[in-house]
Amino acid sequence: MSSVAVPFYQRRHKHFDQSYRNIQTRYVLEEYAARKAASRQAAHYESTGLGKTTCRLCARRARSLAHEAMQESRKRTHEQKSHASDEKRIKFASELSSLEREIHMARHHAREQLDRLAIQRMVEENMALERHVVEEKISRAPEILVRLRSHTVWEKMSVRLCFTVQGFPSPVVQWYKNEELITPASDPAKYSVENKYGVHVLHINRADFDDSATYSAVATNIHGQASTNCAVVVRRFRESEEPHPAGIMPFHLPLSYDVCFTHFDVQFLEKFGVTFATEGETLTLKCSVLVTPELKRLRPRAEWYRDDVLIKDSKWTKLYFGEGQAALSFTHLNKDDEGLYTLRMVTKGGVNECSAFLFVRDADALIAGAPGAPMDVKCHDANRDYVIVTWKPPNTTSQNPVIGYFVDKCEVGLENWVQCNDAPVKICKYPVTGLYEGRSYIFRVRAVNSAGISRPSRVSEPVAALDPVDLERTQTVHVDEGRKIVISKDDLEVAVLITLPGDIQIPGPPTNVHASEISKTYVVLSWDPPVPRGREPLTYFIEKSMVGSGSWQRVNAQVAVKSPRYAVFDLAEGKPYVFRVLSANKHGISDPSEITEPIQPQDIVVVPSAPGRVVATRNTKTSVVVQWDKPKHEENLYGYYIDYSVVGSNQWEPANHKPINYNRFVVHGLETGEQYIFRVKAVNAVGFSENSQESEAIKVQAALTCPSYPHGITLLNCDGHSMTLGWKAPKYSGGSPILGYYIDKREANHKNWHEVNSSVISRTIYTVEDLTEDAFYEFKIAAANVVGIGHPSDPSEHFKCKAWTMPEPGPAYDLTVCEVRNTSLVLLWKAPVYEGKSPITGYLVDYKEVDTEDWITANEKPTSHRYFKVTDLHQGHTYVFKVRAVNDAGVGKSSEISEPVFVEASPGTKEIFSGVDEEGNIYLGFECKEATDASHFLWGKSYEEIEDSDKFKIETKGDHSKLYFKHPDKSDLGTYCISVSDTDGVSSSFVLDEEELERLMTLSNEIKNPTIPLKSELAYEVLDKGEVRFWIQAESLSPNSTYRFVINDKEVENGDRHKISCDHSNGIIEMVMDKFTIDNEGTYTVQIQDGKAKNQSSLVLIGDAFKAILAESELQRKEFLRKQGPHFSEFLYWEVTEECEVLLACKIANTKKETVFKWYRNGSGIDVDEAPDLQKGECHLTIPKLSRKDEGVYKATLSDDRGHDVSTLELSGKVYNDIILALSRVSGKTASPLKILCTEEGIRLQCFLKYYNEEMKVTWSHRESKISSGEKMKIGGGEDVAWLQITEPTEKDKGNYTFEIFSDKESFKRTLDLSGQAFDDALTEFQRLKAAAFAEKNRGKVIGGLPDVVTIMDGKTLNLTCTVFGNPDPEVVWFKNDKALELNEHYLVSLEQGKYASLTIKGVTSEDSGKYSIYVKNKYGGETVDVTVSVYRHGEKIPEVNQGQLAKPRLIPPSSST
Repeated sequence: MSSVAVPFYQRRHKHFDQSYRNIQTRYVLEEYAARKAASRQAAHYESTGLGKTTCRLCARRARSLAHEAMQESRKRTHEQKSHASDEKRIKFASELSSLEREIHMARHHAREQLDRLAIQRMVEENMALERHVVEEKISRAPEILVRLRSHTVWEKMSVRLCFTVQGFPSPVVQWYKNEELITPASDPAKYSVENKYGVHVLHINRADFDDSATYSAVATNIHGQASTNCAVVVRRFRESEEPHPAGIMPFHLPLSYDVCFTHFDVQFLEKFGVTFATEGETLTLKCSVLVTPELKRLRPRAEWYRDDVLIKDSKWTKLYFGEGQAALSFTHLNKDDEGLYTLRMVTKGGVNECSAFLFVRDADALIAGAPGAPMDVKCHDANRDYVIVTWKPPNTTSQNPVIGYFVDKCEVGLENWVQCNDAPVKICKYPVTGLYEGRSYIFRVRAVNSAGISRPSRVSEPVAALDPVDLERTQTVHVDEGRKIVISKDDLEVAVLITLPGDIQIPGPPTNVHASEISKTYVVLSWDPPVPRGREPLTYFIEKSMVGSGSWQRVNAQVAVKSPRYAVFDLAEGKPYVFRVLSANKHGISDPSEITEPIQPQDIVVVPSAPGRVVATRNTKTSVVVQWDKPKHEENLYGYYIDYSVVGSNQWEPANHKPINYNRFVVHGLETGEQYIFRVKAVNAVGFSENSQESEAIKVQAALTCPSYPHGITLLNCDGHSMTLGWKAPKYSGGSPILGYYIDKREANHKNWHEVNSSVISRTIYTVEDLTEDAFYEFKIAAANVVGIGHPSDPSEHFKCKAWTMPEPGPAYDLTVCEVRNTSLVLLWKAPVYEGKSPITGYLVDYKEVDTEDWITANEKPTSHRYFKVTDLHQGHTYVFKVRAVNDAGVGKSSEISEPVFVEASPGTKEIFSGVDEEGNIYLGFECKEATDASHFLWGKSYEEIEDSDKFKIETKGDHSKLYFKHPDKSDLGTYCISVSDTDGVSSSFVLDEEELERLMTLSNEIKNPTIPLKSELAYEVLDKGEVRFWIQAESLSPNSTYRFVINDKEVENGDRHKISCDHSNGIIEMVMDKFTIDNEGTYTVQIQDGKAKNQSSLVLIGDAFKAILAESELQRKEFLRKQGPHFSEFLYWEVTEECEVLLACKIANTKKETVFKWYRNGSGIDVDEAPDLQKGECHLTIPKLSRKDEGVYKATLSDDRGHDVSTLELSGKVYNDIILALSRVSGKTASPLKILCTEEGIRLQCFLKYYNEEMKVTWSHRESKISSGEKMKIGGGEDVAWLQITEPTEKDKGNYTFEIFSDKESFKRTLDLSGQAFDDALTEFQRLKAAAFAEKNRGKVIGGLPDVVTIMDGKTLNLTCTVFGNPDPEVVWFKNDKALELNEHYLVSLEQGKYASLTIKGVTSEDSGKYSIYVKNKYGGETVDVTVSVYRHGEKIPEVNQGQLAKPRLIPPSSST
């Protein structure tokens, strides 16, 4: 949708973040405040004092007079009070009367206003009728009053074609060139159109020869048309053409109507240039302006334009003009800000302007690969709850294509953004519904591609959800005293409805229902509200029906529509629909409107076709002008995007980031000397066209122009009749070689210049003849190239034509500065033409900083060269230089002062480099991207131009130049220099010393006499079968290369014994010897030749080296034979498991079912619980707890019908020790913390492990001192514990104890602090155990001899005997059935030697059966042993008794007294 001006009702609306309400006017009457009462006037009578009278009569008379005076005073006071009260009463009545009059006047004015309202209605009706009648009378076809006039102009001048036309309605004018329509928007740099009060103007800017044509203007309205034409002839004259300015093209901006009527002289001291920025940045475009005269209260008007549109202060742009500077600031850049910016200074004397383009790149995407933000978001067709949002798509040159857009809305004053569409919309237009009436909104858009969502666009201008018809339905009538009457059409309709019979409240149906916009995804319906509509709020309901279905479906059943616009979505693609609309208010719903014509959803606007031929032409050193043919279908175009790419890179970059509307563009920011290609694509609301065909490659160079002016005119010699002049060549040749110079002269005080030479002068020195002696002359010089003659130089100073006779030399000339670096530069000059009375012996170089007065001599002694390198300069400072020649007579005249030189190396400065080409030729090379077609690479040695073609050869191609040395030798040593003409002083030098020359000559010799580079020299390897392979590898070998092997000076041929081959692709040459024997000792050589290149490599195999190869060959041969049958792929090895078991393992290969595997130790077979599974390829033998008894030679055997193999491992010595160390490592990881165990012997510290062997390397330490095992400290252990026994501990044994176990690589420590309470507790426990052990040792005991059961036949004698022990000797007592035995002749007890106790029972009877006990006790305790005696009679079965079981003692505790 095309951009239109904001409607008047949008401009008038103020945007607030709250709902809009009608504000009722309140009239407040002020009450009259009572005035203050008049102050009372008190009369004061001062009576004078009376003197004493001499008589009573006088005294009485005096009293009478005083009484009368008092009465008179009281009467006057009473009268005054009465008068004040009357005045107050009168004043109140007057004010009350005035208030009544005001109320009466207000009523009168109200009646008048109602009368005027009725009159106004009548007047408007009459005026509407009269207006229609008048328009009918004045309507007429266009009539041309002043016709076009033909023009003849010079090239580059502007043409203004004018004519005057009248007609009603106002005619529409179209301009034609040779019957082809002129559209100024397509080429704003060329054409612009104006229309002022019927005067139509066509501006043709900077006319060229192609603008010669017949121009026509056609004026048309509904009553007819009229036309006029003229001829424009453009003549050429020979004058230089400057490149296009630094913008797209020169816009012809319309002059402002508000002209400053004061004459000022305006000069731009500093202009803004082409600027590159990024979205989100802040930027200021500045221009320094000199205004003459400078007036405080009056100054020119500064106007800024973007693409011919005036810029005003806003949220995004701030304008400033003052203090000699005009500035335009951007608070937050967006791509909307990209364009051609023009500053115009408007004065009475005219307009001064400068222009430059601002490029705004996309900000970095929030998601890698996401597109740039859309731009130029605008709102159209706003209504109560509906608005259409449009935007322009971003350029996606370096991203994936955009697949759609999201539209967001936000109420003004809030920050809550709401997404309007659920799915991305594919075209750059979207109808937003669901707005709240009376509220203001802003919108933004985000683009979507396969990588993600872009940043949001710049927000749109605020738009109010208002019905524009509402304002059209009100009229305002202005009356006297600034009052006005507002008439609503609703009031008139209500009045009409009241006069009609019946009560009509339901609205009528809408009219003129039609599709205002059709797309593939939606249809926008528009209609006119019903007439009359009434004062009640209206809403609408839309119904749709697919053609042929016969059924209607309500579209907005949930939400009623308030606007006479609605976008219908969810339509079937390719199916036609019809629509109708119903209006409703609170009283009911109207009848349906008339049905629309069938409407089919489809994209009316299609993707544009690709632009035509693209042509790129030179412009400046960093820009190119790109032009293209417009596409065949260019309707509804947003514009064009231009891309560029460096030739060969295949990487495209966007040139512009906002569509341009014309088919001509200047691409800036290119690299000088680089070659580029360009392409163009058109864009509209639907999307992008295909890319155009790529342009021809173009090298970035300045366009051809006339050369700049020469400078530095110097008088070099004079003989009284002629003058020899010297000058410097122009800085810029205009892109074409300078053909020569023209000199003009004139005498002092003469106005006319005279030509000196009619033919060009090729050199920068010339002798002007036929001059008048003692006369003063001045000269100016102009340079010429193929384009034409450039501007002449400024006139020289006045030179007097008088013969030079001084003995000192004249001035040096043509001072040239080159090789400017950060702290140095090189100064060149030419020898003076006038040498003086003696030859020149040297030169002095002087320099100074600009704006200083003191000159500094750079060289103390005169230099004999005509060049000098000035060093120790300050970077960033500006200097000037001069040269003085010296001879025997002294120092001569100074040369002209050089131009100021800014000492700083230019970015990307290149230097001369040395090298050797593919043929071995030595050269010096230089590259200059700034070189143009007119540039020359000037090589020199010692800053003298090289002209010796016998020693040097110069080759220049494009921006590269090389100086070749034909016969390099030591005479070529020295300083070489190069300078490139038609550039900004590009130059460099190179010192060729002996070391560099030697390096280059060595490299040259290697190239001319090449050797084949080798990746590896001749080497050997022994293969699996015992074969020996000799091989060599070159960097590369061509298929035509040759080679041969030589052994002991004899070439060997390829055969069965020596297999020789070559892999050319990898550069490998090899020889395989099948049988390597003692006869093969000697020297091996390989010789290779590939074209001219040769190489060879040798290998000497004699003595020990040969024996080693022979032994390895025999070993590999045996190994090969062994592996033909079952064999060990890995021989026996050991490893330790986490359970501290030793595992003997081996790996086997080439086995079968019949293969037998056996284990042996010391020659004896080992029985294993389970035969190994040979198919797994591994066999294991586990040794659970390794000890010395497991030492020996272990052997594993494999055998079957194919062969036999053996693997042996000797598990002793170092192997055994290594296994112990490995066990220490695994077991050490499981070591527990040290624990305390007390015994009767002392305190024992223990550490529990998975495995412990006394052969493990362990240490115990006390207070960091190692402990040795002895009587006091005993070290020992078991299978799973290591301990330290502290015998008879004392206080000295307190402290830290450390147990450490060592493995092969690490150790494991455990520490215990045996001190404090821990030691006290352990010591107490030890003493207790020791005492208990002593008591246990010395208590009374029955050592042995008593059985637990005794059987005996009655009548026999029973003798129970045992040995007892105790220290002191124990007490021995016998018991029967737990009662002390009464001794008699039947029971005899004896105790011999204090240790042999016996009980004898004579003639046992059955009564003697029972439990007999011996009680043995001393002070440390004792024990009781029970014996059961069973007596049986003769002939009875003997009871069964378990033989051999001794009686079990029962302990008796010691007495408490002990």
